[in-house]
Amino acid sequence: MSELINNSQERKKKLKELILKLHEGENQEKVREELTSTLSKVPYSEVVEVEEELIAEGLPVEEVLKLCDIHASVLTGHIDLSSVKDIPEGHPVDVIIHENRELIKVSAQIFEIFDEIKFKKIIDEKIILKLRGLFNSIYDVDKLYQRKEYLIFPYLEKYNITGPPKVMWGKHDEIREQLKGGIEILQSSELEAEEFLAAMDIVMLPGLNGVVDMTKKDEEILLPMALEKLKEEDWYEISKQTQEIGFCLYDPPTTWKPDWATEDFLTEINSSGGLVNLPSGSFKIEELLALLNSLPIDMTFVDKDDKVKYFSQGKERVFQRNRAILNRDVRLCHPPGSAHIVDKIIEDFKTGKAERAPFWIQMGDKFIHIEYFALRGENGEYLGTLEVSHDVSYYRNLEGEQRILSYK
Repeated sequence: MSELINNSQERKKKLKELILKLHEGENQEKVREELTSTLSKVPYSEVVEVEEELIAEGLPVEEVLKLCDIHASVLTGHIDLSSVKDIPEGHPVDVIIHENRELIKVSAQIFEIFDEIKFKKIIDEKIILKLRGLFNSIYDVDKLYQRKEYLIFPYLEKYNITGPPKVMWGKHDEIREQLKGGIEILQSSELEAEEFLAAMDIVMLPGLNGVVDMTKKDEEILLPMALEKLKEEDWYEISKQTQEIGFCLYDPPTTWKPDWATEDFLTEINSSGGLVNLPSGSFKIEELLALLNSLPIDMTFVDKDDKVKYFSQGKERVFQRNRAILNRDVRLCHPPGSAHIVDKIIEDFKTGKAERAPFWIQMGDKFIHIEYFALRGENGEYLGTLEVSHDVSYYRNLEGEQRILSYK
């Protein structure tokens, strides 16, 4: 079989035969052995071409989707990535790789808890609460999948690569539904150990395995293919639009831009006449940003669809925030034990039952005032919720008056 090593057509023909054998139900281990014995390395581009050819020859996308997990597991470790380019820090591909690492870490924590449940055959409220938090975190993968679907896939299609994106998008949808099912199960008020174990095997484990397997598909097929096909200006557009969707469990410390892209975010907007015009005046973006970040409070804006869209970045932060929460459902940004309170506030704001919801708590030597405000349009329609947090310890300790200018 040495003639296969340097013969692309023969490799692709053999790979197609093996995939069709899987389709016809042949034993997976037997196919793996045949793959190992006949193919030295399969360039990732050939994997893509074979998928495209199978779809073009009439194999339905749904069938390729069914085979996706099987032939991906067979190909793991046999795909040649030697032509993958060096990736700059903060580049969209670098970001996805880091996000995948975080997804694997969270998945590993869940697998560990599942193994313990299987061994002890016990499920209690403490375990359920921990799993709820971890499943809420793992569902952050939706933002990564959206970025692939709405930013990367369209560029691949521009270069006539349509099959793999269709197949991968289908897998994304499968994984989303399985993770949603897991979250719904964990929100059930009463769970018997036997019922939970059954649900774990049928719904939750397939979803988690799907997340982990998708990280391999990203790094062994999708990303190398995209790096080969997409141009630097394509990646720059993807990078600029990424924040509109948000990051998954990872906040990149560096923003990547090509050497030829000399303008930064503020310069680009200001140079294009980017003024924010309001009824009582206007701001340059730079001025508005400085104003918001100079206020001695934390502000977080949640839109009418319950997605976190903005948080201030002042020096006097009360609660830590990073950009991984952008476009995340606000309920998933709170501990599972308090999610019902968030639900109640949003429901009351949307129905008009309430306009604000204040809380205050002691955090060490800090006295924190937290207040939620319903934001409404001119006609009273609900626009979203503003959360304002403030350490008011300083103000509580004020006495008398200070009328003379005095700096501290």
